[in-house]
Amino acid sequence: MSSPSILIVGATGNTGVGVVKTLVSNLASSPFAQHKIIALTRDASGKTAKELASLSDNVEVVEKNWTAIDSDWLKERKVQRLFIASHNGVTHFVDESLFLNYALEAGVEYAVRISTTTFAVGAASSIWYGRSHWAVEAMLDDPDFKSLKWTSLQPNIFHAYCYPALSQWLETYRKTGEKGTLKLPFDADAGIAPIDGTEVGNIAGLLLLTPASDVVKHSGKRYVLTGPSDITGKESVQLLEKHAGTSVDDVVFRDASMIHAMKGPMYPDNTVHSLATNLNIGWDGQLSVKRHSTSKEVLEFYQPKIGAKEAYDEALAAVSK
Repeated sequence: MSSPSILIVGATGNTGVGVVKTLVSNLASSPFAQHKIIALTRDASGKTAKELASLSDNVEVVEKNWTAIDSDWLKERKVQRLFIASHNGVTHFVDESLFLNYALEAGVEYAVRISTTTFAVGAASSIWYGRSHWAVEAMLDDPDFKSLKWTSLQPNIFHAYCYPALSQWLETYRKTGEKGTLKLPFDADAGIAPIDGTEVGNIAGLLLLTPASDVVKHSGKRYVLTGPSDITGKESVQLLEKHAGTSVDDVVFRDASMIHAMKGPMYPDNTVHSLATNLNIGWDGQLSVKRHSTSKEVLEFYQPKIGAKEAYDEALAAVSK
């Protein structure tokens, strides 16, 4: 007879790796010691997938598109708990709501999902995928879903989305000596507290290992997740100058060009402007530690440790080598 399992959708993504590693580290001492970890990925032959497979005999890496999963697939693998980090494309609500409905039909007991920044989630949000996340959470709140316990994590922007512009500027300067225009989507002076994606995964993994008797205190909750410290646009530039050993003379703050460059099949014309409004949320300090701190329920079992300056420093140091 096959073992019950915990399914990780997006196992090789920016949060999924943390989920899998946390499960592997804590499974033996938890009530789920006999559970198998199914790590779902789009490419089982990739480096990260192979690393996850090597962590433990309990980890089974499966190459499959999660949108093709149905209740029969979940039942066959005896999935009791799951983690899902969905995409934020135009079919987000259709895909995730269908998946969670299948989870309900399959008798899945508990789901931990990744949402988006709290300020973006709402029925009247100007950001279309914020409305999608609101709709998914409203669906899960419905009495028809009462047998499926769930927790929604609403993280600040991830570090990995913040420093690429800095790294690209530095890489170009190292190769050519040219000082190009640095375009940053952030305000010069308003602080934001981005969070490390792996730490978000660590939190999700610990929630998945919550004993059945304690899951109820997390069920139906929406938890805010922020990094431990703020960084401003100007401070980001100062870090870049430190690693470059020169001044950055041409800086554009509050730049949305990277959003408009995403226009394509996943983000058609009518969604790009809506997507760009997500940047505005951080321009007045709403995403700072002072105004948007991690939920106290989370801090009882995990405290985010990796600050933005440390993450940016590490990324820029890698370019400097």
